[in-house]
Formats: sequence, C-alpha cells, structure tokens
Amino acid sequence: MHEMNRRALIAKAGMVGAGLALGHRPALAQAPQRGGTLNMILQPEPATLNLAMNQQVPVQVVTGHIFQGLLTYDFDLKPQPGLAKSWTISPDGLTYTFHLNENVTWHDGVPFSAEDVLFNVTDFLPKVHPRARVVFAHVGSVEAPDANTVVFKMKEVFPPFIRAFEVAGAPMLPKHLYSDPDYQNNPANLKPIGTGPFKFVEWQRGNFLKLARHDAYHIPGRPYLDQIIFKVLPDAQSRLIALQSGQVDLAAWVDIDYILVSRLRSDPNLTITSKGYEYASPVAWLEINNRNKPLDNPKVRRAIWQALDRDFIVRTIFAGLCKISYGPIATTTPYHDPTVPRVGFDPKQSEALLDEVGLRRAADGKRFQLRLLPLPYGETWNLLAAYCRQALEKVGIGIDMENSDAGAYAQRVGNWDYDLALNFVSQFADPALGIARTYISSNIRKGVYATNTEGYSNKRVDELFAKASVEQDETMRAQMYSEIQLILVDEVPVAWIAELGFPTIANKRVHNAITTSSGVVDGFQDTWVSA
Repeated sequence: MHEMNRRALIAKAGMVGAGLALGHRPALAQAPQRGGTLNMILQPEPATLNLAMNQQVPVQVVTGHIFQGLLTYDFDLKPQPGLAKSWTISPDGLTYTFHLNENVTWHDGVPFSAEDVLFNVTDFLPKVHPRARVVFAHVGSVEAPDANTVVFKMKEVFPPFIRAFEVAGAPMLPKHLYSDPDYQNNPANLKPIGTGPFKFVEWQRGNFLKLARHDAYHIPGRPYLDQIIFKVLPDAQSRLIALQSGQVDLAAWVDIDYILVSRLRSDPNLTITSKGYEYASPVAWLEINNRNKPLDNPKVRRAIWQALDRDFIVRTIFAGLCKISYGPIATTTPYHDPTVPRVGFDPKQSEALLDEVGLRRAADGKRFQLRLLPLPYGETWNLLAAYCRQALEKVGIGIDMENSDAGAYAQRVGNWDYDLALNFVSQFADPALGIARTYISSNIRKGVYATNTEGYSNKRVDELFAKASVEQDETMRAQMYSEIQLILVDEVPVAWIAELGFPTIANKRVHNAITTSSGVVDGFQDTWVSA
C-alpha cells in the first residue's frame, strides 16, 4: 500500500509538472490599456529592498515587482510559469527539470541564465534566506546543461519542492552583483536589479518609492503600466483618506487597519477582495524567546498564552476578519488537525501555572518583568500590543513596551534581542515549506529574521518534521504532522493568536491587480489602469 501511494503521488506530480508547463494566468476580462501610473500605499517603509534577506511584508510588496521566482501559483496553489516557461518531474520524483524563458535580461542589461539560478539555490539563498536552507537541503545536486536549463537531482522524493519557487520563497538575484560575500552591505540592497516587469528608479525616504516599466521584459507587450509609485503614509487616517479620495489606487496587507475597513465597504469607487493570500496563509502570534528565563519553562509560556483572550482579539482588534489560531498549522494549510486540544482563554489557570512554578506575586503584585516588541505595522498592531500588555499585567507579568521601526524590529528579532514580540509569519502552502522553519533546531540562525528565532528545540519535533517532509504515504504524513501539533501545543514555543485574513482594496480604475495566490506581491505584469 505504501509503495502504491508513493507511485500514485509521484505520477500525479509528474503530470502536474508536465501539464501546467503550458499554463497561463487568467484571461483578461477587458482589453487592457497601456500606460498610466498605479499609486499604492507602502506601510511601513522598508529598511532594505533585498527580498532574499528580508521577508517583511513591505519588502515583498515592493520587490515582488522587481524580482521573480521560477514559478508562480494560481489560487489553487498549482504552479504556473515564471522565469521558467516549462518544467517536468521524473516518474520517480527525483529529478526536476526547469526550462527557462529565453531572452530574459536583468534590469542592467546583463543576460539572465541558469548560472544565476545555480548561484541562488546552492550558495546565496541557503546563506541568507529564512527558508531556503531547509528546502534546498533536500537537493543532492543542481546542474545547468545549458544556459536555459536547470536540473535538480533530489536526495529523496520531496513533493513540496514544486511549490518552493514563488518570488518570496526563492527570489532570483543577480549573480554578477552578489559575488562579494559581504551581502549585508551590497549597494544593490537599496537599488535592486531584478528581471521583473518593473525596475527600480527612485527612493525618497519618508515620501515615495518609484518603479518604472522594464522595457526589455521577456513577455511581449507586458507590463501595461508605465510606473508604480509606492507612497509612504505612516498615519492610519491619512492612508484611509488617500484611498477614499483617489490619491492612491491600491491598499493591501496591513495598509488599512482592520477597524477602518468597514468604512470602505459602501464606497462606490472601491472594490474589496480577500483573494491573493492563499499562498501565504499567515498566522499571527506572540513570539516568546525560549532562551530567556523564566520563558524557558513551557508552563510559563502556556500561562502567557492562556492569559490572552483570542476571541476578543479576533472580534474587536481584527474586526472579525480573522480566525482564532489554536496551533502551528492553520486551517487553510494541509495537514491541519482539528482534533488537537484547543487551549482557550483562562487567566485563572495562567495564575495557577505561574504559582506552581514558584513565580508568585511580589508586594507590588508583579511576578516578573518582560520586554515586548510591538509589530510596527500600524494601529491594529499597536492596539494588539497594548491589549497584550494589559492582559499579561492582569496575571502579574510586568511589560516594558519597546517600540521600533520595521528595520530595527527585524534586526532585534533576528538577533534574539527580545522577550516577547508580536509577529505574523506565512505558512507557504505546505508545512515543510513555511512551518518547519519556525520550530526545527537546525534553523536556529542568529541574525536571520523569520527563522527559529524563538530558539525552540525538541529532538522529536526535529525528527518528525524531517520524516514528514519526505514521507509519500499521505496517511502516515498526516499522522506525523498531528503528533507535531500535539507536542507544540503542549510546549507552546510561541503563543498563536489568529489566522489572518487581509483585505485588498482597489479603486475601480485598477484592473487585474490580483491574478495569483501571491496577490499584490506577484509582479503586476497584467495589471492596468483605465483613464
């Protein structure tokens, strides 16, 4: 039975690889108009434009139009052409062959080739990207038989591999500009060169960031837009007014605070969609630094989790647009187990757990003091940080709020300089791609944001994630992920809060803004604006 399941799955994967090589994005409903400017909110302003090294949302929103991956993914997470025009998977599931589009050039005119792919997947990305080391560890070798062909030879069958080539998951950066290993100080981090439909033009910090059409883009006639201007608008009300007045055309992710979205639903000039976040499926949590006492004790971490009223958070702070998260695998991600015990809000149990481990209240009512890093993404997250402080202080945990900008926040979390930090992290279509990286001990990498920054370590969890990632029997794989969920919910490496849903809000003059499961991060090559 196991062998039959393995063969069936491999055969299905091979059919997907061969069949979807000829796929394309959805047909355009209207005849597009060429030209014009798309004005989009940028909130908060990013610290870098190197997508490989920084996965924060504002970086993705800008650089997803500058860089590309080998593939894109439709709303059902099926692969579609990107830099690769076609691909095949061998019947045994051990060889992936990508045929690249010809005549692709970097924005500086240098030809893009298979050598760039080899540099990224074998050298650059495993060093700097939060997920690439885990994903490409399954690859035994990579070859470039010619300038437009890349062949991956796998160590073992790894079905999630075909979903690992989205622009944020495996962005292609130019080998000729990153040959110097001092990656952090590369000038291209602030003036990026990619292959995407738009090229970097100008960045006036605190004001705007401008991209212009890449005239040598490899798809004839694309993109339609002349330029994209990202407007830096730090104030929540200013962003709302800019959208309502038509000063900006598009808002997504955290641009409009949840509590303000209801004001826009009846606006006849705007459309609102929840599509475009299927690949990410992000989950918000209170990250807990497992290294720091008393947070190294699972009972203390559980006490923190149970002190948070997630139902209140979802209904009030997230305006009912999200779902309560009860564990590491979201309901939108394969292998979520609904039978895993649901830990709920119970401040009395929190107090009992803290008393049990000897952390009793002092004369001033406090048990101990912690530092909390709010997520610097707008008023919603400020409200959530204020609520967390209030909830934790009710059970005797003192909180020092330490605010920062987006760059400093990522640096502090990446360098483990925090006790608690609000965050949201994407799941990327499969536990092996987006979830394992947060909990496996081999991905504890100081200085690299969005890895196992909380420092959680459990040998059994490591073993199960490793086995599940290559297991071909779906029943056995599900059992492994169920055991992982049971262990993590018991040990609470992070305090999961909510499965996030985001609105993308567009002026009706904007067409085809969302065409794939990566939404506004995916190129805008088919997007156009009417006069």
